[in-house]
Amino acid sequence: MDQKDIENLRQEYEAASLNETDVDANPMRQFDKWFNEAINCKVHEPNAMTLATATHDGRPSARIVLLKGFSDDGFKFYTNYLSRKGKEISKNPLGSLVFFWGDMERQIRVEGTIEKLDKNYSEKYFHSRPKASQIGAAASPQSQEIDSREALEQKMAELELEYADSEVPKPSYWGGYVLRPRYIEFWQGRRSRLHDRIVYKKTDNKNWKIVRLAP
Repeated sequence: MDQKDIENLRQEYEAASLNETDVDANPMRQFDKWFNEAINCKVHEPNAMTLATATHDGRPSARIVLLKGFSDDGFKFYTNYLSRKGKEISKNPLGSLVFFWGDMERQIRVEGTIEKLDKNYSEKYFHSRPKASQIGAAASPQSQEIDSREALEQKMAELELEYADSEVPKPSYWGGYVLRPRYIEFWQGRRSRLHDRIVYKKTDNKNWKIVRLAP
């Protein structure tokens, strides 16, 4: 594509508006409202979110992961503790999330601290997954270099045979995290790039301050 064609890619946003008087005082209830609206609008994988982490010296990385639960405690997801993101979280627990629902012209940004979920919680979720997904988690040394796709598939086949008639044990290096938010921004696209940005900033352990940002 020509550079000029890329520069001219643009779309007007006019699906909705967002005002301070319309949002819930609690950002997690506001997230629940928007999340359910995304589901009702049949957004493709509404729980897909960008997770950004960084090394101890601030080198960032980002990837898409799936939200697997949320509450006043925060946003939950699961992964390999020995993956790149797992290693970065262990050295630098600060992280951020981004949800983008283009069909609804909405975005949600979250910043906070990431902690491991309780082992029992991770164990319960692991065994609720399809068995093939459990075996896949055990077979893949996530983020490590491997010799070939065939080697990975061979490991998968070996584990499928090993656990054909038994439960797959949760690997010790796999489990859940929760991102405990201190900053949540709800973004609604508007005409002429004058977007609505409503932000919740945590002022203490329970209370939130609501402000509007310029687009």
